[in-house]
Amino acid sequence: MKLSNMFFKTYREAPASAEINSHKLLVRAGFIKQMGNGIFSYLPMGLKVLEKLKNVIREEMNNAGAIEIQMPILLPQEVYANRINTFGNTMYKLQDSTGKDFCLGPTHEEPFTYLIKDNITSYKQLPVTLYQIQNKYRDEIRARFGLQRAKEFIMKDAYSYDTDQSGLDKSFDKMKKAYTQIFTRLGLDFVPVDADNGVMGGGSSIEFMVKADIGEDELIVCDCGYGANTEKAESVYDSVDLGGVELKSKELVSTPSVKTIEELVSFLGVSPDQFVKAIAYTCEKGTVVALVRGDREIEEVKLRNNLGVNNLQMATAEDIAAIGSVPGFIGAIDLKNVIVVADNDIKNMYNFVIGANKLDYHYKNVNLMDLHIDYFADIRKVRAGDKCPKCGKPVKTVRGIEVGHIFKLGTRYTKALECKYLDENGKEQYMIMGCYGIGVSRTLSALVEQNCDEHGMIWPEIVAPYKLEIVVANGKDETQMNLATDIYNKLIDKNDDVLLDDRKESFGVKLNDAELIGVPYILVVGRGAANGTVELIKRSTLQKVEVSANDFISNYHKM
Repeated sequence: MKLSNMFFKTYREAPASAEINSHKLLVRAGFIKQMGNGIFSYLPMGLKVLEKLKNVIREEMNNAGAIEIQMPILLPQEVYANRINTFGNTMYKLQDSTGKDFCLGPTHEEPFTYLIKDNITSYKQLPVTLYQIQNKYRDEIRARFGLQRAKEFIMKDAYSYDTDQSGLDKSFDKMKKAYTQIFTRLGLDFVPVDADNGVMGGGSSIEFMVKADIGEDELIVCDCGYGANTEKAESVYDSVDLGGVELKSKELVSTPSVKTIEELVSFLGVSPDQFVKAIAYTCEKGTVVALVRGDREIEEVKLRNNLGVNNLQMATAEDIAAIGSVPGFIGAIDLKNVIVVADNDIKNMYNFVIGANKLDYHYKNVNLMDLHIDYFADIRKVRAGDKCPKCGKPVKTVRGIEVGHIFKLGTRYTKALECKYLDENGKEQYMIMGCYGIGVSRTLSALVEQNCDEHGMIWPEIVAPYKLEIVVANGKDETQMNLATDIYNKLIDKNDDVLLDDRKESFGVKLNDAELIGVPYILVVGRGAANGTVELIKRSTLQKVEVSANDFISNYHKM
């Protein structure tokens, strides 16, 4: 492709709204164009990258035995009747001219399951895994970070249907291997981690996280291979022998205007790990008070899952007053109409400080027998330095971008939609379901986050819009232009993956654009053209080498 013939424009400045490298660079290089908040067009080069990315995904999905189909984006709302309230305002809803309710598909578990229900009746037709690569729509309140969190995005979603749990396990393992192969081929530095299923429900799930400082997720990882999202990471608790400890009697102490742990540390002169922090929430089961050691944080997803509720929010002052306490001074002593959940580490504490449920007062020298605790659970947030649940060594924290998520859904959707098959005895059974998603547009963005420098993007060859860009230093120099055109014509006979910058721009502009676009190799045809020599630049290192034009043409396919 000759750049003079392409629909193409670069920009010196990134949009004011762009916060991360991928958003800035993709816009500046003319790969995408923002049409609205969280809505983007893919321009020619961006579309080339997108299609190559899709092809990698297709190849590995097909190799894993999955079958591609295409579902509609516009769907009757009744398809999602069982969980339409769960989507809330994130679902785009509309009516047709007859007043019938429709929506733009946010995810496709239900449509796929209805399709399977109508077409598969016997165990002989199972297992089956179907997938699609398609646009999805969610009204993100905080659409940001370009393609990372958009209102319209591209997803590969797949769904497996099996006769039993062992079948689901096999399908799940196939998808895990396929995903590992996809992200490995793309050259991404990623880690699979145990994850929370969230609104998807079902059993276990694994997220595929691309390591990036701008990642919205915090991950717990260990050199032994253990990985988990902080929402799912397991705590390892050291047991403490309290046999020889002198347990003191609790004592009410005045702590005027002292509410936070930091303030209490200074006021009482004790360390944060000698406090029990009590935080009040409300949920479907009523008011909950969660207890955690003063130097630790509560992982609210763990707490929500432990309680078996969908909604968990901070309690108001009125909620706290109703259980017999005041904000900033909550303690699990003499509370009423409340569920008290304590982190397992509270078992190892003694003679600690806790709120007295009275304005400007705390208790010190408190022990377990002084508290009302309904049960203990792992509800704390794992942090760097904690023990790995797999090998016992200290874990580390990294940030990650979620690019893939695979779920064992079980019968959550097949039961709700009566998706059954006849087993070998002619008896009806519910199909066992798995769900497997890749954020295609998000993966494209993640590739840029991991492959860029101060000059621009550095595309891995497997998805690069072009393998080579030929830059003519002086477009008015007939010798340079003739040699560049000759190289271009000979290479595109073998491969159309070559870009020729023949624009009437200065050499500086063209070279800056080439580095911004980030194709793997840049070939500069300049003053050496008279002697048949050119300069080859490897984009990833910007290393330059002078080579013969003829030798370059002969060896191009070996690069």
